[in-house]
Order: sequence, then structure tokens, then C-alpha cells
Amino acid sequence: MDILLEKIDPNLVPKRKTHTGADIPGIGLGTFGSDRFTADEIAAAVLGAIEHGYRHIDCAMVYGNEKQIGISLQKAMAGGVKRNELWVTSKLWNNKHAEEDVIPTCRQTLKDLQLEYLDLYLIHWPFPNHHAPGVDVDSRDPHAIPYIHENYMKTWRQMEKLVELGLVRHIGSSNMTVPKLKLLMRDAKIKPAANEMELHPHFQQPELFNYCISNGIVPIGFSPIGSPTRPDRDKTPEDTVDLEDPVILKIAKRLNVHPAVVCVKWAVQRGQVPIPFSIHPREYVSNLKSVTENPLSDDEMKEIAGIDKNDRLIKGQVFLWESAKDWRDLWDMDGTITKG
Repeated sequence: MDILLEKIDPNLVPKRKTHTGADIPGIGLGTFGSDRFTADEIAAAVLGAIEHGYRHIDCAMVYGNEKQIGISLQKAMAGGVKRNELWVTSKLWNNKHAEEDVIPTCRQTLKDLQLEYLDLYLIHWPFPNHHAPGVDVDSRDPHAIPYIHENYMKTWRQMEKLVELGLVRHIGSSNMTVPKLKLLMRDAKIKPAANEMELHPHFQQPELFNYCISNGIVPIGFSPIGSPTRPDRDKTPEDTVDLEDPVILKIAKRLNVHPAVVCVKWAVQRGQVPIPFSIHPREYVSNLKSVTENPLSDDEMKEIAGIDKNDRLIKGQVFLWESAKDWRDLWDMDGTITKG
């Protein structure tokens, strides 16, 4: 059967359970077009993905395509997919952290997506540092500041109100570190259900991953195959390529699959929720199908665990503040939060 025509039973896709008992489909479709794809192309992929069995769609207002995706979601539901079968995530962008902005911004996302509620709403980055779409790596927000926990918690209290209002079922964080998450867990009334972060075989983040698992926070992994279509500003000469790793290639050869499939399988079996992105039906169906069959062996999982190169691809240089030394200040490399 042509994979383009093959539909995957959503019930075969693994689930991850939140601390509230809700089930998150264990793989989602990303919708960040990386300045390379149009909103209509991405919206068409969302509709096609749902028609082929996806039930988890990862969105964000800053991606600039939620209105188009909303049309696709409505078409999918008109075609028989029930709203409670879908898991739809969106994210609060950095320039909307002010207390008075959080709830109206979420309402706008709901309007654009044509939904009454979100399953998950994330604070996209822990900094209120904005950059315009398509900027280069040297772009800086003149008002950029380091992480200030008191300010983050003011934003979080409004996120909690979204849950109380019924506009959002779960709230979470994204691009956090262990020191920042520890403070959030200490002070939150409603604990984060998930943390979305960069996760792939060459960047496994074991400390952060294990912290999330041990504290009931579902780890959601973006760039699960190493983000080959990431913006040019996020590419540096020292970056490694997961899809060319000898271990990944060897396993792909055994399974007779594309190396990307191996990365997606590894992610799901490890216990994180990968969010691969593709507008091509053959690719997104292949990713979904891969997590329902032919699991990697224990030895293969151990082999992949051994190829972690601590190679962060999305370094976040555009969020740096004036006194920051370099991108490492964003990530609390020494275990403490960089103040300035």
C-alpha cells in the first residue's frame, strides 16, 4: 500500500500521562515553518496529518499561521474527528508576558484556532525578549533582560487563571532549565504539565529530562531529528548532524527506514513526546507509523544513549541582553541562573 494512502489508527500511538491524568498523544506535528514554508502549506499538512491519524498538533502565535490552522482543525472536526480526541498546544510569545496581556493573547489564539479551549498552553521562552520574524543571528532586542523569577511568576499566575477560566486545560513551560524549573515548581499553584525543549540523539539533556520525569512534567521534544530546516541564524559551523551519525545509520539500515524514523522511535521509546515537522505526507505519515511498530531493541537504545554530543542547535542568541557574555548565559550552564 502506498504510504500516502495509509491511515494510522490513533489508538495505536503511545500516550504520555500528565499529572492530572490526561493522556497526551506520544507524537505531535510541529507547525513552525522556519521561514521556509507558507502558512497555507503548514495548514494543509495539519489537515492531512489529522486525516492520517495524528491527534496532537503543536502551535504557537509567533509562527504566524494559527488562523490557517484553525480552518484545518474545523475541517478535520467536520470530517468526524471529535474535539476531545485532539490535543492542541499553543504558546505565549515573549512580548506578551505582561500580566494584562496573557489572557487576551490566549483568547486571540483561541479565536484564530477556532477552539473553545486549548489542551496545553506554554510560556514559549522564559524571557520577555522579543525579536521580529526572520531576523538574523546578530539581532538584539534593546530592552532584553535576563530571567527574573518574580516577573515570570506574575506571568504564570495569569496562566493559572486561564485554567480557572476554562480556556486552557493544562499549562506548561518551554525552553527552561533545571534551576528555573525548580523555582517554578516551588512557587506554582498549578504545576506545569509539560516542558517543551530541544531533544534529539545528539542533544539528550539527561539532567533536564530526568528532572521532568521525576517531577511529573511531560518532556516534549522539539527538533527531534536535529532540525535540518531550522532558520539559518540557528546554524553554526560546529553543529553535528544526527541523521548522519553512524549509529543512527546502522539502525536505519537494519529497519530499512529513513534515519529520521530512528530518531523519532528513540524519542518515543525513551519517554518524551517528539514534535517532528514536515509538510510532506510521506514524511509525516512515516513518522507516525514508526511509533506503532518495530521498536528499537534495548541494545539499540543504549547505543543511541551513547552518542549524545551535548550539541544544542537552537542556541537562542537573539534573546541575549546587553550584559550577557554569549548564548550560554541563557541556559544556566553552571547550574545557577545567570542574573546579568
